[in-house]
Order: sequence, then structure tokens, then C-alpha cells
Amino acid sequence: MSKPLIPAQRRERIQEYLTIHQIARSVDLCELLETSEATVRRDLEWLEQKGILERTHGGAILSQRMIFEQEYQQRAQHYPEEKKRIGELAASLIEDGDIVFINSGTTATQVLQHIRRDSRITVFTNNVSAIADIGDPGFHYYLTGGEFQSRSNSLAGRFALDNLGLVYANKVILGVDGVSLKHGCTVPTDPEAEVVRRMIDRTKGQVIIAADHSKWGVVSNFQVANINEVDKLITDEGFSKSAVEDLAEHSIEVLMTQSVEV
Repeated sequence: MSKPLIPAQRRERIQEYLTIHQIARSVDLCELLETSEATVRRDLEWLEQKGILERTHGGAILSQRMIFEQEYQQRAQHYPEEKKRIGELAASLIEDGDIVFINSGTTATQVLQHIRRDSRITVFTNNVSAIADIGDPGFHYYLTGGEFQSRSNSLAGRFALDNLGLVYANKVILGVDGVSLKHGCTVPTDPEAEVVRRMIDRTKGQVIIAADHSKWGVVSNFQVANINEVDKLITDEGFSKSAVEDLAEHSIEVLMTQSVEV
């Protein structure tokens, strides 16, 4: 029989496991550490207090901080095929007669690009990136106005907020930089956060998050919604099953894309 690990050793091994896997189930940690579920729970509580992880139903997820906003073109290179399929799936949820808010970001741009051109809808967005790519959309399409944000190719500020305050939407589809049970949905800059919060406030219907699996467990600088404000999450097949179960406990429906066989 091996000698029991002391707390510092157990916690170090938990961190090593999460660094590799990002997500851990309590049952797997019990087996790894050869200890009880109660001991693992105490270790996870201690590590959560240190900001190293976030406890979930039946386990934990590695806490990941995203402090700085990357340039738009840099972000566009991350998971492009997944974002394309997410955009297509999210766009399919838009129905004739809808008034929809869509924000900036690479995944949100994919949503805009996949809306049917013959849709009888109205879209309000602060997303400048989509203008050149969409051309004549065929549906009613409004830019919020506002100050240009070069890093994100978006519009923000007082003009954008005031114009959004004149509209009520029945759906909002949002790209975010982080999704967390504890910290909700987050973005890196305050100007974008203000716009997104205004969009949510002016939506009398579903709040839909479009985010690839790498956003799960990430916490950025500014919260735009707590997890209980979200109705649906559109993500890719890389999203973990345990995360789906965690979100279901908060009455959030998770829709996942299907990978394309080559």
C-alpha cells in the first residue's frame, strides 16, 4: 500500500491533471489520488479559493484568465471551422419576423454571414467586420453607430448605447470571450461590455450565446451576463459532456454542431 499523499501533494497533482485535461471529475481524482470523495472535495474547495479552479457538478474546471483583447485577425485564426459551423447553427434559430441583436467578434460575424438572404427579419449590430463580407444582406440591417474600436472592428460608446435604447429585440445572439458557471459571460473591454449589456436589457426574449468550446471556463475582465440570464449556448462538438450537464442544471439548453467528415 502506497503512503498517503499530504494535502500539498494532492493539490499539486490536481493542478497538474487540470493543466493537461482542463476538466476533472471527482471520481477520477479519487482514483488518481487514492483518497476519499470528501478529501477531494476539500482540496477542490481550497484550490477554488486560490482562484486555480472552478468547482462544477461532480468535479472542477481549470480557471483560465483572458486579460487582454487580441486583434480581430488573430482571433479569427482560432477554431475557424468550429466558428463557421456555430454561426450556421445559431443563424438557423432566427425566424421570420424576428428583431435580433448581434454583437461584434469573430463568431458573431459568422452568425451574420449565415443568415438567409431572403429572411424577413431585422438585425441591429455593432459588428463592422461583417459589412464588407455580407454586401447586400436582403434583410433589414442596422449598424448601431458609435465610436470605432479598431482592435475588435466594432462600434461602441454613447451613440451606440443611445441608439440601442430605441429598440426592443426578441432575440440576442452574442459572441463572448469567456463562459463560466461562477462568473457568467465575460468580454475583455468595457466599451463592448456596455453594448452587450444594453442589448440584453433591450431583449424581450431569448439570450443566445455563440461560443466555441475553448471559451468554457475562461474568465475575462467584464461580465455581461450571469449564467442564469442565458437561455441557449451554441457551441461545437469539443464541448465537454459534464459542462452540458452543469448548464442543464441552470436550465440552459446546449446545442452542439456536428463535425464534418473529410
